[in-house]
Amino acid sequence: MNHWGNGRFRAFSAGSRPKGEVNPMTLEVLERSRLPTAGLRSKSWDEFSKPGSPDLDFVFTVCGNAAKEQCPFWPGQPMTAHWGVDDPAEVTGSDEEKRRAFNRALRELDARIKLFVNLPIGSLDQMTLQESLREIGRSASSEGPEASGRPAR
Repeated sequence: MNHWGNGRFRAFSAGSRPKGEVNPMTLEVLERSRLPTAGLRSKSWDEFSKPGSPDLDFVFTVCGNAAKEQCPFWPGQPMTAHWGVDDPAEVTGSDEEKRRAFNRALRELDARIKLFVNLPIGSLDQMTLQESLREIGRSASSEGPEASGRPAR
């Protein structure tokens, strides 16, 4: 989001049960895709529900299990949507199978982020924007953005 948003967004990543370090395969896949990794760290989403945390306009849950979890209260009541992807860290098998899972997750999120950053956010009413966020979450299946019937932006 920070990369494709070209300064329009300030994005954070956090999880419900952080492991204490960023998965090395995450870093490998991001670096191979020439996406910045400086400053990435493992953190709980609770960090963003405390007083003094950054203001959030949007919250996207991404792991399949997150849709079933109780999310914290987000100060400022940002718009939320679930953009579920299979958690690549849960894949077992060879390093190549794991790498494919991480690459698939990156492709799915990359496609959704590109759709999001190209929305005319300032000209959409709240209901239309919320539905657009949900629609993005339903698009870009594991086959890539083409599977949604929409071209990648």
